[in-house]
Amino acid sequence: MMKQHKQNHLLCFLLPCLLLSVPFCSEARFVVEKNSLSVTSPESIKGTHDSAIGNFGIPQYGGSMAGTVIYPKENQKSCKEFSDFSISFKSQPGALPTFLLVDRGDCFFALKVWNAQKAGASAVLVADNVDEPLITMDTPEEDISSAKYIENITIPSALVTKGFGEKLKKAISGGDMVNLNLDWREAVPHPDARVEYELWTNSNDECGVKCDMLMEFVKDFKGAAQILEKGGYTQFRPHYITWYCPHAFTLSRQCKSQCINKGRYCAPDPEQDFSSGYDGKDVVVENLRQLCVYKVANETGKPWVWWDYVTDFQIRCPMKEKKYNKECADSVIKSLGIDSRKLDKCMGDPDADSDNPVLKEEQDAQVGKGSRGDVTILPTLVVNNRQYRGKLEKSGVLKALCSGFEETTEPAICLSTEMESNECLDNNGGCWQDKSANITACKDTFRGRVCECPLVDGVKFKGDGYSHCEPSGPGRCTINNGGCWHEERDGHAFSACVDKDSVKCECPPGFKGDGVKKCEDINECKEKKACQCPECSCKNTWGSYECSCSGDLLYIRDHDTCISKTGSQVKSAWTAVWLIMFSLGLAAGGAYLVYKHRLRQYMDSEIRAIMAQYMPLDNQPEVPNHVNDERA
Repeated sequence: MMKQHKQNHLLCFLLPCLLLSVPFCSEARFVVEKNSLSVTSPESIKGTHDSAIGNFGIPQYGGSMAGTVIYPKENQKSCKEFSDFSISFKSQPGALPTFLLVDRGDCFFALKVWNAQKAGASAVLVADNVDEPLITMDTPEEDISSAKYIENITIPSALVTKGFGEKLKKAISGGDMVNLNLDWREAVPHPDARVEYELWTNSNDECGVKCDMLMEFVKDFKGAAQILEKGGYTQFRPHYITWYCPHAFTLSRQCKSQCINKGRYCAPDPEQDFSSGYDGKDVVVENLRQLCVYKVANETGKPWVWWDYVTDFQIRCPMKEKKYNKECADSVIKSLGIDSRKLDKCMGDPDADSDNPVLKEEQDAQVGKGSRGDVTILPTLVVNNRQYRGKLEKSGVLKALCSGFEETTEPAICLSTEMESNECLDNNGGCWQDKSANITACKDTFRGRVCECPLVDGVKFKGDGYSHCEPSGPGRCTINNGGCWHEERDGHAFSACVDKDSVKCECPPGFKGDGVKKCEDINECKEKKACQCPECSCKNTWGSYECSCSGDLLYIRDHDTCISKTGSQVKSAWTAVWLIMFSLGLAAGGAYLVYKHRLRQYMDSEIRAIMAQYMPLDNQPEVPNHVNDERA
């Protein structure tokens, strides 16, 4: 009984249709992804309300937007162009963005938003016309005319309940200024430093507008996806929707042409014509092959190879060129170095009357789990177990993924130009900028605009980012001369930028001024700062001076003096030197003679004293001999 209940449940929403979407069933669970809407004024309706994110446009995942709500007096359902009524909602400089409130009914949701966007609205709120729980506004099904404008919708939109819409209208009609914030910061949970996401896709390239959009997205997003995967920032997994054929019809022509494994796994006929072209079972087999490419690549630690295979297969093996087959797929597999034996083992036998483990797992995964609803529409993107709402295009999806990271754990790609929007183009986001050097402190990320002094060519700018930024550290003078004065004349250039801790702008020698806005030439001649010797003649130049000497004299700049160019002065100088050296020599010789004379006198006196102890000298009396006295 439980098995039959599950089969009925699956069959209910896995029936084929033109758009590969599945009709809602009483037991299927479709989760509406919401964002927070908070009214800040007037007081009568101030508070927080839920709104359902539209399934087109570009929601500002991870960010928020403040604006003023306007309810038009004409074209209130926004089914016609507002230019027909001479109405514009473009914000004036310094004014808050315009949020246009329109009524549900009479035309597609997407057309309402497109008309509002063309009129200058920054976001659209659609007020429901019946009392019911919030639903997701989706794009028209396979409408060729609408496809032309759906892909160009860039503003966010949301559905609000009928009751809340009436409150907004009442406040506006009463003359109140209604201000509110749209907040997408919690639209995607961010539990840790890694984001997990999955894409429910399809290999069929002939299903119309949505298939074209899906194929274009895969090609555009491939580079970003592989950067995130290789860096370990994300964990990606592809999925493919299949349906099964009821047992009573497994032998029918329809089931045989659309299903494999005896009716267990089916896909709609690409051309909706069972008698020509490719069959649904061809799509199922290729879907299975792409799933196994992911599984085999993931086993080797390179899950990102899936993106290479899918994009290459789209280019090399399209249905319209009759190349959507195993032979073409094998050539792509070989070129990417994928193990074909492991791939064949993974795929199994599509003619076997038994379950295929890979496709069985996919059918089980289609049923909603946790906060994620049943997967009923292709393509569907799920980020951290929340279904993505909005246009399936690179920048919008990247914003959603980046908003799934914890603050400060975002990879570099989330802070790069990939995430830039037009917020910095409007009055530079209110941040500092140097127009002459084309440098700005405005950085627009998925979390909103920030004013942060930039890093340019390895030189870090410092300041508050709003009114002031200046280069600092080594090399700062290479960036717009460090914000200091500089000028060039006649091939001579001067700059006031210096790499000092306490001084950053200082006029160079020969100039005076503040060093920032002005440095003026010093007239050394007029101010008598150089070339002041009696024989000197001074001429001022820009940043310096020229000094010449009268007659046959040479100017010595270091000593600010003039000397003769001939050798006479040099000769006299050497004569003086020799005279001095000769005088010093005579003095030294005299001192030596005096020294010798005194030394000789000293030696004579010493010798005489010694000899006097042993014999009387002629000029000394005889000393008595005590020994002779004893003998007598």
